[in-house]
Amino acid sequence: MHSDWWAWEQTGRVKEPSGLACDHYRRFAEDFDLAVQLGHNAHRFSVEWARIEPAEGQWDEEALAHYVEAVRALRQRQLEPIVTLHHFTSPQWLAEQGGWTNPKVVDRFARYTRKVVEALGDSVRYWAPINEPMVYVRMHYIQGLGPPGARDFAQGLRVIEHLIRAHAASYHVLHDARRPNQPEPQVGVAHHIPAFRPCRRWWPMDRWASAITDRIFSLALLEAMTEGRWSVPGVATWTIADARKTLDFLGVNFYGRQFIRCVPVPGRWPGVSCDLGHHLREVKERTGLGWDVSPEAFCEVFLEYAKLGLPMLVTENGTYMPDDARRWSFILRHVQAMARAMRAGVRVIGYCYWSLLDNFEWAEGFGPRFGIDEVDYTTQQRRVRESGRRYAEICTSNRVLLDGA
Repeated sequence: MHSDWWAWEQTGRVKEPSGLACDHYRRFAEDFDLAVQLGHNAHRFSVEWARIEPAEGQWDEEALAHYVEAVRALRQRQLEPIVTLHHFTSPQWLAEQGGWTNPKVVDRFARYTRKVVEALGDSVRYWAPINEPMVYVRMHYIQGLGPPGARDFAQGLRVIEHLIRAHAASYHVLHDARRPNQPEPQVGVAHHIPAFRPCRRWWPMDRWASAITDRIFSLALLEAMTEGRWSVPGVATWTIADARKTLDFLGVNFYGRQFIRCVPVPGRWPGVSCDLGHHLREVKERTGLGWDVSPEAFCEVFLEYAKLGLPMLVTENGTYMPDDARRWSFILRHVQAMARAMRAGVRVIGYCYWSLLDNFEWAEGFGPRFGIDEVDYTTQQRRVRESGRRYAEICTSNRVLLDGA
């Protein structure tokens, strides 16, 4: 209740309030048991900054103890924890100071990281400190769909820089905290990497808009975290030396292609997502949210970003489908696409389906259900979907058959 999203909800800025959502905070042990039953050997989750530090400089030791117990429960079940420290929500006190537009956020995030790693450090090896930094910028500072509800490209650029600097500060804190005889932590970023395509391949301005959007949204951030330099021609260039070589792995969040057309409006993102209805020849299949389904593009993303020389961890890949058979088809085809990339030499160290449970999907509310386990939000009962059972066969065998294999 101390986060900016909670305050946003209280002012009626969402489709529906989250309430207890799937109540995972209290039911984590039974949910981890469910993950084990389905053959999982890792679990990605987020620590809520606003719970840990509800007021600036004031730490809630009970909240910290909760996360210590959650990690202990994962370890007891031989589930590898993958921990994220910022997943779209920030403390309300930070928001009142300007949030991610305030350069002081970098030191605040480093201090928060230090507090969490002091509690969890010996039990957690894999960290993705910031989830989908560019989705956060676009959603919260360009489209105005989350707090603070801004629609300002210049603000968005400042937030990008601060997110990169905060990631770098967190990376160094996590590595510096390693104790003797402990393995090196593995720190990455959970980066949403759509496969951007021009709406009209024959139109030069659409091709340009697609390329510049791809650079702003996908590649420039990763170059900053590997080379220490963020650069988009005609937009900005920053040297961020502390961010150089601050990725031990690349976390890939993939949900499909996004078609871009040029919208030359000053102060706005160079391109916007094109209505998929305009591309019936291109988009053969859509999710329940109208998103493109393209396992082929998933494989292409692996092959393209393997050039960075980093191991890849799929931190999110999943779908909302009203028909569970289509959910299973989505999972199978995307895992097969990943396997083809691995056969081509891409080093993939893991795959996390999004999501174990149905969840509250931010501005979309409870409508979209991504879980391989159905949640009855009235009773909080869980029911394994058939897609979850079939995915379990892949998890337990660690094998998937490829067409023609």
